[in-house]
Amino acid sequence: QLELTQRTLASRQESYDLVKRRFDGGVASELDLNQSKSLLDTASSDLAQLARARAQALNALVLLVGTPLPADLPEAATFGRDQLLATVPSGLPSDLLERRPDILAAENQLKSANANIGAARAAFFPTISLTGLLGVASPSLGDLFKGGQGYWSFSPSITTPLFAGGSIREGLNLAKARDNIAVAQYEQTIQQAFREVSDALAGEATYGAQLDAQRALQESSSRTLELSNLRYTNGIDSYLQVQTAQVDFFNAQLSLVQTGLAALINRVELYKALGGGWEENTKEPTTVTTSAQ
Repeated sequence: QLELTQRTLASRQESYDLVKRRFDGGVASELDLNQSKSLLDTASSDLAQLARARAQALNALVLLVGTPLPADLPEAATFGRDQLLATVPSGLPSDLLERRPDILAAENQLKSANANIGAARAAFFPTISLTGLLGVASPSLGDLFKGGQGYWSFSPSITTPLFAGGSIREGLNLAKARDNIAVAQYEQTIQQAFREVSDALAGEATYGAQLDAQRALQESSSRTLELSNLRYTNGIDSYLQVQTAQVDFFNAQLSLVQTGLAALINRVELYKALGGGWEENTKEPTTVTTSAQ
């Protein structure tokens, strides 16, 4: 957003300079000059606000890492289509969610209550494929929320007693098992985990189309601004049309950047929901060595 606003400020400065020359030559009115100046001042104000937000974000980052940032940090990655629309693999297993800290904590609570973790997983943890073709939510994941108002519709079935002691019949009683606070919390944690994955995959399935539409809007707004400038320069329209076109173009660009940021944040949320991405283990960086010829 900061880079976009800097470009916008430079463009509006050029526009203001043009109107000022026309005003000095007796071609443009004072109204045109003031309208151009208002756009320039707005961009200057936006730039100051974003510069302040960037400085505050850097301060927060320094506080987080506990040390000054290195001077040789790599340049930011290009904010482009490939970065925003990286492919999510199909056929991701629900077992990935077992790595989530909240599920691990809930299982530890069950262990402290002397529960059989294997039996609890078999009863309450759906074993499904999370993603289908093209990396969107699988039908099996969608079926978990087909109840009324999107409520959880998975039906647990206890085939092995969760707790030692008592009769086998009591150990297989689902309602009695749910009376245990640790079991109820475990089941709720699993439901929340699958809900978060479903929500993030819904974003993955829709952000692409939204970004394509906003790119098209940006292109059409750019063309409108170009035509408005030509009509104003040739004395056909007043500067009001140029002012409106400039505002619309900036808003279209800003909306595209903000939606792209939201898409990246959604990808981070998907990584978190899956317990750390879709690789079971973190991959070691590969070092490419070249031998002398």
